[in-house]
Amino acid sequence: MHKLATSLLVRSCRAVLTQRSPPLQVAAKSGLFSSALRRTQFGRLAMPEAAAAAAAEARQFVYPAARRDESVVEEFHGVKIADPYRWLEDPDAEETQAYVEKQNEISKPFLDTCPEWKKLNEKLRKRWNYPKYSCPFKHGNKYFFFMNTGLQNQDVLYVQDKLDGEPKVFLDPNTLSADGTIALVGSRFSDDGKLYAYGLSQSGSDWTKLKIRNVETGEDFPETIEHTKFVTASWTKDNKGFFYARYPVVAGKADGSETAANENQKLYYHRVGESQDKDVLIAEFPEEPSWRLMPEVSDCGKYLMLFIMKGCKDMLLYFSNLEKAGTLESKLDFVKVVTEFDSDYDYVTNEDNIFSFRTNKVAPNYRIVNIDFEQPEMEHWKTLVPEHPKNVLDWTTCVNKDRIVLGYIDDVKSLLVVHSLADGSFVSKFPLEIGTVAGFSGKKKYSEIFYHFVSFLTPGIIYHYDFEGKTEAAGGGAMEPTVFREVKIEDFDNSRYAVEQIFYHSKDGEKVPMFIVQRKQEKKEHKPCLLYGYGGFNICVQPSFSITGLVFIDSFDGILAYPNIRGGGEYGERWHNAGRLLKKQNVFDDFQHAAQYLVEHGYTTHDKIAIQGGSNGGLLVGACINQRPDLFGAAIAQVGVMDMLRFHKFTIGRAWVSDYGDMNEKEHFENLLRYSPLHNVRTPTSEKDQYPATLVLTADHDDRVSPLHSLKFVAALHDAIKDSEHQKNPLLLRVYSKAGHGMGKPTAKKIEEATDILTFMYKTLGLKLSF
Repeated sequence: MHKLATSLLVRSCRAVLTQRSPPLQVAAKSGLFSSALRRTQFGRLAMPEAAAAAAAEARQFVYPAARRDESVVEEFHGVKIADPYRWLEDPDAEETQAYVEKQNEISKPFLDTCPEWKKLNEKLRKRWNYPKYSCPFKHGNKYFFFMNTGLQNQDVLYVQDKLDGEPKVFLDPNTLSADGTIALVGSRFSDDGKLYAYGLSQSGSDWTKLKIRNVETGEDFPETIEHTKFVTASWTKDNKGFFYARYPVVAGKADGSETAANENQKLYYHRVGESQDKDVLIAEFPEEPSWRLMPEVSDCGKYLMLFIMKGCKDMLLYFSNLEKAGTLESKLDFVKVVTEFDSDYDYVTNEDNIFSFRTNKVAPNYRIVNIDFEQPEMEHWKTLVPEHPKNVLDWTTCVNKDRIVLGYIDDVKSLLVVHSLADGSFVSKFPLEIGTVAGFSGKKKYSEIFYHFVSFLTPGIIYHYDFEGKTEAAGGGAMEPTVFREVKIEDFDNSRYAVEQIFYHSKDGEKVPMFIVQRKQEKKEHKPCLLYGYGGFNICVQPSFSITGLVFIDSFDGILAYPNIRGGGEYGERWHNAGRLLKKQNVFDDFQHAAQYLVEHGYTTHDKIAIQGGSNGGLLVGACINQRPDLFGAAIAQVGVMDMLRFHKFTIGRAWVSDYGDMNEKEHFENLLRYSPLHNVRTPTSEKDQYPATLVLTADHDDRVSPLHSLKFVAALHDAIKDSEHQKNPLLLRVYSKAGHGMGKPTAKKIEEATDILTFMYKTLGLKLSF
């Protein structure tokens, strides 16, 4: 697996909360009510007909009354906190299931009985129906790539003997379930390319089952590896087996609908062809139940590295010499290289005992360091590629034996450069337009690389470059890759659209970048605006191609706005740290000031702004509609974290303490209480401060952010507004079945969710269809 994929795997383990999606690109990832009156900065206007109808419909709703259990009170640092809806934390209780059913009986008809739902759904299906490709990646003497013909629920893995050879289906997840809810996740080839370990997830759950396929015959070995999450196999150099981490078997179900915390992960070695009960225990840390283990065998095969995390940032680094260990029949002895949780490390490659890592140790924008495993103490570390003063080193991979490809982020845009592995010196760069390198493939032992470029208006261009036989440009000139494959979409003319990047000032004066996408126009007009935010876990929201975002623009003459708010990784650890823990309010301030900028500069009006966020972005939406409901016309909160006093108690939630805070610390508790969406719900005192029209979305198999967060939040909202004459905008909860946090969501469900969101905005913002 190339190092970008490895880096992304580490980040999936690191950001085990996250699976954010661009606006309406609801492959995952995604507050509540909208102003009943159209408003501008100049005053009130008449309510649009569609919005008036939606408000009238909302007034007819009889929201399900959730039972309040006043006996549930918990004390934190001397403060008593009531939790009357704790019973909703039990997904198997009949009362919980009845509550969900009643909520869906209101929200589903509100959305899909609208005539425009079908029109928007047909529009989405038509525009979505184009071929999508991954970069080819080489293993052994074969090339592999993923492709989706357009509307297939899951991408299909193909194999070919050479790049211009006839591709054949190698693994088609669509054959594994009738509804497309079994997805391929976390796959990895053996070093010789003859074996393929792959994970399968069902109904969107993070739980995976690992299988092993013979590449030549296409047949699977009999064993199944279970009880794994956020795992990819790391093969030994002899191709006889792999290391992986798994959780112990516990009482009760483990299908993604449970809420129990995931603890006591252990490291095992599996031999191909043997049953899982014969796997060898390699490492365990019973005194540290929250630790998550990520094994990585070195490129040379001599060493096993063990990366250990307990949050979503910072890790420990241990290693074991596999040659000295001999046969893998018992626990390994590990040498501790990094012993404090204070920095991140991504393996690049190694030459004998000299290991190269991308790290933010004493380098908030990241650098590459060499660590001698014979002298691993920090005083012996040497910088190979120094930290850039401005750009963030996002990922690295070693190719062609002695070259390192580095992916940088420069004001949210991708840069791709090449350095020497020998001395770290700059060699050359690849030409890139404004956009994102969304995929990369290449390995140290191969001379070929591929990279996948996308932007707001570019659906995908895959470039190919072969270092073999090439003379690198003198003076660090640009490489000259060839276009291997370019996606073309029928009836899509990107010249009709305009993209601009602006910088606005937040509440404390910090300058924040924001992309704005819309149709080209001669003069600025107030348009419907979809404002998407994330702001957490060092995740960078870069330009990406979204069919559903473009459908929003085309259907409603709308605007997409992407503010790169603090908490993300757009400007390295400085930006991340400025939006986490006690500085989390900066994230909400940045988002709210993005809305104000768009209004003040004539792009839109407050009543035409819909905000959207998923996962950590769902928290963002929930907090912002509590704090500044007057800024937004509608809100869509997808799979959000809403109970900030108990998030750490469920599934993988303990890992989020690194971004949100530790309830055991009084200062953190007080900070969490100040913005927790569940604990700051209020009753509107006027129509002006009523909640915007709000759609809360979750799924029954989300074991990343359990649906209990959304259920409790909506129960509190409905209780707060039950006697309010001022709340006229709808507050809806939609719970999808056989779906999770977003991983592996089938295309049909993505389009259904996108249609629901577009329809909700159409009805509540009073929009007009332009087709």
